[in-house]
Amino acid sequence: MADLRDIGLSEYEASAYRALLRTGPATAKELSEESGVPMGRIYDVLGSVESQHLVRSQAASRPKKYVAVEPDTALDRLLDDRKRELREKADQYESVVDDLTRDLQDPTAPEDGFWTAALGPDDSLGLLLERLDAATDSIVLVSGTPSSSFDFDDVSGRVFGRLEAAVDRGVSVSVLMSQGLARSMPDVVNERYATDLADSPDYEVRVGDGIDGNVTIVDGAEVCLEVSNPVEPDEAFAIIDLQDAEFAADVYAAFEDSWTDADALD
Repeated sequence: MADLRDIGLSEYEASAYRALLRTGPATAKELSEESGVPMGRIYDVLGSVESQHLVRSQAASRPKKYVAVEPDTALDRLLDDRKRELREKADQYESVVDDLTRDLQDPTAPEDGFWTAALGPDDSLGLLLERLDAATDSIVLVSGTPSSSFDFDDVSGRVFGRLEAAVDRGVSVSVLMSQGLARSMPDVVNERYATDLADSPDYEVRVGDGIDGNVTIVDGAEVCLEVSNPVEPDEAFAIIDLQDAEFAADVYAAFEDSWTDADALD
C-alpha cells in the first residue's frame, strides 16, 4: 500500500499531515496529541512540512495554528520536488561519469588467443553492441540470414545506431549483406541510412550472393562470430568474441574476396 513516506516524507511528517487532515486547524499541542508525534519534535516537524508547502500557519493566532493544504495540491508539490531531486541526481551522475571517462584508462588489450562468449539472444546482442562501441579504427560486418531469435526490426535499428555512432567518432565501417537481408531491411533503417550515411566516405554497404552467417571484425584484430543453435539452425545460440590478430586476418582475407564480388547497395 502506498504511503506518504514513499514520496519523501518522514514517518513523523506523514503522521502530522494526516492528523491535520482529520482535525482541521490545530495548535502544535493538539496536533502532537492527535498524531503521536512527541511534543519535543512537533515544532521541527511542522516547520519541515510547512517549508515543503504542505501546511499553512496562522501566525496571528495565539497559540499559533496550522492547517493542511488539500491533498491533490500537496501531492503534486511532493511529486515536483522528487522529480527535481531526480534531475539533479542525474546531472550529478553525468558529471561524475564525464570525470571518470577522462580519468580511467582503457583496459590493456588481451594477448592474442583470448576469447569470451555470450549465450542466448539478449546476452549475445549485448556483447556484439559492446564490441561495436569499443571499435576505434574499423568495423567489418558480414550479415547473411537474420536469426529468428531476435526482433529483426529492433536489432537492425540498434546495430545501425552503433555503426552510425562509430562513424561519428572516426571509425570506418564496411557492411556486406546478403540479397535477402537487404530486401528485408526495415524502412526506418533504410531512411536513416539514406539521410545520414549514404554519402559518408567512412560507411560503405555492399550486397552479395552466397553470404551466410554473421561475422564482425573489429579493428582488424577481433572477431565476433555468431554460433547457430545446432537443434534450430535459424536461431542464434551464442556469440564468440575472439581477440586474435592472426585469426582476424584470415577472416578478413575471406571477406575481401566476397567484398570484391559484391555490388554497392542501391
